Amino acid sequence: MRNLSLKLDDDIFLETERIVAKVKKNRNRYINEAIEFYNRLHKRRLISRQLSKESRIVSKDSLEVLAEFEKLIDED
Repeated sequence: MRNLSLKLDDDIFLETERIVAKVKKNRNRYINEAIEFYNRLHKRRLISRQLSKESRIVSKDSLEVLAEFEKLIDED
């Protein structure tokens, strides 16, 4: 495990302290879980952006392939 020095805005710190007390979790565990959640969120967003970008790249080719399949079906 790594040590980390962290500066929090006062209002974020106070809200965190209130929540930590209510959920009966130590501050370190709470912050670790929060960062893990935030990392997963951003990882999904990055994957979504990449997928959208790649979809735009291949969309023209996909439409051309679809048109070719439709021609084959129409010929039958």
